[in-house]
Amino acid sequence: MSEIALLYNNLAIGGALFALGLIGFLVRRNMIVMFLSAEMMLQGISINLIGWGRYHGSSGLPGAWGGQMLVIFIITIAACEAGIAMVLVLMLARKSGKLDSAAWQDLREEGVPAFVDHQVPEERTEDHVWPHLTPAGIEPPRDPETVIHRPRV
Repeated sequence: MSEIALLYNNLAIGGALFALGLIGFLVRRNMIVMFLSAEMMLQGISINLIGWGRYHGSSGLPGAWGGQMLVIFIITIAACEAGIAMVLVLMLARKSGKLDSAAWQDLREEGVPAFVDHQVPEERTEDHVWPHLTPAGIEPPRDPETVIHRPRV
């Protein structure tokens, strides 16, 4: 496989990871999923940097390790960011009991109006009646009107 084909493959995979991470970051409201999506975007960028570094390294240009060194730097910064962010998210989740980013309206400054998300419907606190199985050996009650009579053969 030629070097340009390898570069295109790396760029396609890196772009797909970045796009999936961006969609996940913009669509989801769960803070943990948002941070994982941000990490996915960083990994997509890292794959692109490695691909460009390999492509420029094969042409004999000086500084062929530039992409790989940037990736190591990105991974180090991302690990520090993830550790600090997860501690903050877990402490705030313990305080509020929720991981929904829109539920943390009490963290804004005084005098700033609350953000209202009109596109996402509010959660309903209805009681859900979940079906359950009857204990073994006991036949469940049947409604005589809905019983299907099968002819005996």
